Amino acid sequence: MRRRVAQLALGGWAIAFWVAGVGAGFAALLRYEITPGVAGGPPVRWPASTAIERPDGRAVLLMFAHPQCVCTRASLTELERLQGRFPGRLAVYVVLLRPADAGEDWDRGDLWNKAAGMPGVTMVRDLDGREALRFGAVTSGQTLVYDARGHLLFSGGLTAARGREGEAQGARRIASLLTTGQADRDVSPVFGCALRHEETVAEPDSTPKPTEVSNDR
Repeated sequence: MRRRVAQLALGGWAIAFWVAGVGAGFAALLRYEITPGVAGGPPVRWPASTAIERPDGRAVLLMFAHPQCVCTRASLTELERLQGRFPGRLAVYVVLLRPADAGEDWDRGDLWNKAAGMPGVTMVRDLDGREALRFGAVTSGQTLVYDARGHLLFSGGLTAARGREGEAQGARRIASLLTTGQADRDVSPVFGCALRHEETVAEPDSTPKPTEVSNDR
């Protein structure tokens, strides 16, 4: 009898430890999901050193993305919804990282296909992360909006958490800026993977390096 009681007690403790472990795992996952990435420091004026062409007469939206960051798919979904609200108002670039030593198809995956299939999006292959560096983008999903004169209007993310779809503060603020010229804030948290390890990002210079811009679908 005592042995049976001891076994039941041990079983109870084992279940308690298991539940505690599962709870801790879920808590850690939730903390990760709602912890924003590094915001970066974008230039307040369109950088002269960029190889990305800024069209005349339109605001420009750039989203910087790591092609293997699963969190960024939700950012692209929110970008597509934002475009649908303001057709033709924005020149939209999705700038995908491609390290210098990566293979030819390293960035040709799900995110590239999704972004390339969105009407009005110009794909930019960011060789060695040079454009991300010029624009101060550090986290995948970082979105910048510049007005027609090249002044920074907004910097941040379009989702409320990593991989979470649904309208968030960033999209609402961009919509307000485009509609009224004002918003409660011009920044929002960005949720995604790091674009590059800081020590491996190429140094900027005054001469634009090759940047592949493509409209292929």
